Amino acid sequence: MKAKLGMKKVRPWRWIPFTNPARKDGAILHHWRRVADEGKDYPFARFNKTVQVPSYTETDYQQYLHVDGWTRAETDHLFDLCRRFDLRFIVIHDRWDSDTFSKRSVEDLKERYYNVSNLLVKARSSGSAEIKLRVFDSEHERKRKEQLRRLFDRTPEQIEEEQMLINELRKIELRKKEREKKTQDLQKLITAADNNSETRRQERKNTKKKVQHQKTTKPESIVLELTGIKFPDVKNTGVSLRSQRMKLPTSVGQKKTKAIEQLLQELGIDVNPIPTEEICVHFNELRSDMVLLYELKLALANCEFELQAFRHQYEALAPGKRLDLPGASDTLSS
Repeated sequence: MKAKLGMKKVRPWRWIPFTNPARKDGAILHHWRRVADEGKDYPFARFNKTVQVPSYTETDYQQYLHVDGWTRAETDHLFDLCRRFDLRFIVIHDRWDSDTFSKRSVEDLKERYYNVSNLLVKARSSGSAEIKLRVFDSEHERKRKEQLRRLFDRTPEQIEEEQMLINELRKIELRKKEREKKTQDLQKLITAADNNSETRRQERKNTKKKVQHQKTTKPESIVLELTGIKFPDVKNTGVSLRSQRMKLPTSVGQKKTKAIEQLLQELGIDVNPIPTEEICVHFNELRSDMVLLYELKLALANCEFELQAFRHQYEALAPGKRLDLPGASDTLSS
């Protein structure tokens, strides 16, 4: 940006003396200042803020402030330092006259100052006026500093061990959430299996009461549920083969299909039996139960794996101890 120079005269400046109100020694200093501002107060005097430290008399001390462990001379010395250094207790502790008086910690000095201030406020306030007290807990302050000191004095090995424990805790909580989710899913699976078994018993009773010769119906889409395979029997007009009612849906995975075939071979049952009305119903129910058994075995195997992993982790974190967990191998074999 180009400077815009005018034809006006430059405001005059003068080297003039001034005094700083913050200083009590009456020192006279000099600085450059505009002539128009001559006679005004020093602009930085507004930053001269002082702390109001209460004062007391001999009568006040004898009536309200006398306590065991602190003498009048120590209290006077403390309040004199508080006025000189504006309640900067670190500096006050450094300037404390330990040769004349007993050694005091920073917390002791703070506690004595605030106790005296609160006692003076209570004594000088009227009954109707609101009293504002300053509370200082010296014991809490000591514990806080001790905890900070221990935290600061940690070795790199201790920091690494703490971080490792935090990571392990996160892993344990994550695995706990996964186990709870699997447990809920397994409980839903068992509840749904019980409900489905009761439904099949009722359908079997209704099927026996039906007439043997019924109109052929077109099979609708077969639904795969968590509790096995459901073969809905919906009556529709048209011509269809009864053997189509025994076909597994495409949503059944290849692993489950192989497992069904293997179980049928172990039981000595033909994979493709004659599709009579009764055989279709019972054969579909049998394969649905096989799928349910297959899913329950997978869920049980996952739970057993989680239990074993948890036991190994416990034994690794606590050497010499053994965690006995209920095994699921007997239930799985049965």
